[in-house]
Amino acid sequence: MAINTDKNSYTIIFAIVMVLVVGSILAGLAQGLKPLVDANKRFEKQQNILYAMGINDNEGAGDVEFISTDKVEDVFNKAITKQYVIEGDKVTEDAKAYMIDIKKEETKAKDPNYTRKLPLFEGEKDGNPIYVIPIRGKGLWDAIWGFVAVDKSMIIQGVYFDHKGETPGLGAEIKQRYFMDDFSGEHVLSDSGSFKGVTVAKGNADPKNEEKKDNEVDAIAGATITGDGVTAMIKKDLAMYVPYFKTLK
Repeated sequence: MAINTDKNSYTIIFAIVMVLVVGSILAGLAQGLKPLVDANKRFEKQQNILYAMGINDNEGAGDVEFISTDKVEDVFNKAITKQYVIEGDKVTEDAKAYMIDIKKEETKAKDPNYTRKLPLFEGEKDGNPIYVIPIRGKGLWDAIWGFVAVDKSMIIQGVYFDHKGETPGLGAEIKQRYFMDDFSGEHVLSDSGSFKGVTVAKGNADPKNEEKKDNEVDAIAGATITGDGVTAMIKKDLAMYVPYFKTLK
């Protein structure tokens, strides 16, 4: 007996079958690709951490070139000597600290009974220890994030910033060399040891960024809100690590 394809019931059954078939195929693909996706996320974090430390493939003055994915894991394992998880007064070594999702940790920390996990990465630069801190905040349109490398005195040695959807040519410029390089050498603590952070300042009186103790870098023209977001995430997230750095002195 021939199937009546003009019936509504046939259309509905056919649609359901197709959804199930296509859904099963997509679920299978997602499951099969998960290890590759996870590896790419891991490599990207490692590249960002290394970039903040000054380990990259930059050649020209304006380049932002990461260590290639086929080398990054090996370079990361050599450059990062220790990884820590800070939970209040408790500090433990954890080789998987770089996989902690700081966005999720920030959400969990809204519960006053939860102690937030803060990842910290220790490496070496010019024979001295260097520490890399992950940060995350809000730009004009969406999330912004980055990594800040500091020495024992919390003097910035390098940074890497990125964003999800800032305006090209304006807020998106936070990931350009001319902006990121300005942070190197900046002090986040005052001479007395109190935390001040770094402000992305409009009308900064130091456009060449020669004064490193003013706690300011020059803003990006036309990107005030994104710059304010960078200021806020630096002050919000770096401040949480100050108690640990006080133990190093």
